[in-house]
Amino acid sequence: MKIYLDPGHGGNDPGAQGNGLNEKDVTLDIALKLRSILVNQFENVSVKMSRESDITKSLGARTSEANAWGADFYLSIHINSAGASAQGYEDYIYNGLSRSSRTAQIQGIIHAEVMKVNELIDRGTRQANYHVLRESNMEAVLTENGFISNAHDSALMKQDAWRQKVAQGHANGLAAAFNLVRKYKPAPVPQPAPAPTPAPAPQPVPVPSTPVSGTLFKVYSGSFKSRENADERVAKLRSMGFDAFVDITNISGGTWYRVQIGAFANRENAEQRLKVVQIAGFNDSFIIIEGGGVTATSPTGGTSSTPDNSGASDSNSSGNAPSPEVGSSTGSVTNEGSEAAPSGTTDPNNGTALGGDSETSSGSETVIETPIAPVQDSTINSIFGPTFLSPEHMNRFVKNVNPSAPNLGSLYLKYGEYYGIRGDVAFAQAVHETNFFRFTGVVKPGQDNFAGIGATGPNNPGASFQTPEEGVIAHLQHLFAYATTNPLPNQFPLVDPRFHLVSRGSAPTWTSLNGKWAVPGTTYGQSVLNLYKRMVNFSIKNLDSIQKEIQY
Repeated sequence: MKIYLDPGHGGNDPGAQGNGLNEKDVTLDIALKLRSILVNQFENVSVKMSRESDITKSLGARTSEANAWGADFYLSIHINSAGASAQGYEDYIYNGLSRSSRTAQIQGIIHAEVMKVNELIDRGTRQANYHVLRESNMEAVLTENGFISNAHDSALMKQDAWRQKVAQGHANGLAAAFNLVRKYKPAPVPQPAPAPTPAPAPQPVPVPSTPVSGTLFKVYSGSFKSRENADERVAKLRSMGFDAFVDITNISGGTWYRVQIGAFANRENAEQRLKVVQIAGFNDSFIIIEGGGVTATSPTGGTSSTPDNSGASDSNSSGNAPSPEVGSSTGSVTNEGSEAAPSGTTDPNNGTALGGDSETSSGSETVIETPIAPVQDSTINSIFGPTFLSPEHMNRFVKNVNPSAPNLGSLYLKYGEYYGIRGDVAFAQAVHETNFFRFTGVVKPGQDNFAGIGATGPNNPGASFQTPEEGVIAHLQHLFAYATTNPLPNQFPLVDPRFHLVSRGSAPTWTSLNGKWAVPGTTYGQSVLNLYKRMVNFSIKNLDSIQKEIQY
């Protein structure tokens, strides 16, 4: 299907003028948006434009070009003008055609689709002896998209989102009239989730009768002599999305309350969790290795070596993140001695870390003595991984800069979890791409293109999506294409029009997107991660401010 798009006027001919607008500018923007939709959303569609910029071109040159190209359809886009009271939408076909002609049928279909979205008064379908309708060899329609001389219509014309809607309406009309095949189907509308069932109060954990051998890497965020401080830390971590609980242990005859946030059979996974919680601001976090012994599932879903964590608090109290009573670990991994002991208490390791790769044992626990080197690609830099910030934290962050920003946090959480992608970091990437959803670049709000997919310059603003949900899915599918060679999960249709153009698996980390997602973009991934760090810090400060308002 070859479609010739003709944005009216241009160059020395501004067309109609009124209310601070020139017809030539409005028609060009609509036509460029329409071209992007047709090329990105439909199969086997070729588009040629009479002009792609503000140039002068005669009517004869336009129709001659369309005829020589062998266009299947000619669409001319215009803006009307008359008295201040005239308003609305109308379209035209050549007056030498009958009302039962194929061209008239196409006109009726396009008219109906445009009227669904343009917020204008319907002035009906019309006929005229216009040059572009008469001299074109193919079926042709000319649309008049409102009156530039009317305050209501011109106010709409100034809105980028409205021009996007008008372009989409034209595309929908062409698709219906010519049975164009979409490259993808619209994403299904999500159904509201059922109300959550309150969690039962934690019960003591049964211990299996048969011990299970193996090694566990437990991740902790702080160790406290005060149960109240431990409960406060649990509350803060849970509010940030971590599955935290109190694990009670005895050290040198004293009781300590350690806050556990994960237990893993794989050391790399434990290091990944540790790095994330440290980025969130909890620098007193550490890893302890447990070798052999009994394992059981805790009430909060973590893993414990002994049943003594059945006494773990399920407190939801909030407050400032407390510090250990005497001191704290600031390294990535600690030994038992670096869990601060109260004054006068004997430290089991005498406060001295052993050198080399040596380890020391305390009962069934084996404690890492030397710090673990930072892991570059298996921590937060990995595109695949869990989402830690809540939708509320994401939305609050962006609205602090742009109060009118859309609430997209829940979509990035939901579909990030489905594709296994870090939804909050992808959200940070969307914030980076759209300048806090203010769309100050080539891509505009009505496109719902939060990742800049397909945008290559002023004349090609990239893909457009029918809903914000579809735009988020496309973003995550594009990341999936870069991050892995695995087949795309098929619960949702493929909506990323450039999925198959990506070199699959070429960028499993955010920093490896450098030079791929953005050109030259040598620090693109670092910019995304720095923005994510700002999101985390903002969330922590916001929680602190809420805590200070709580009255006891």
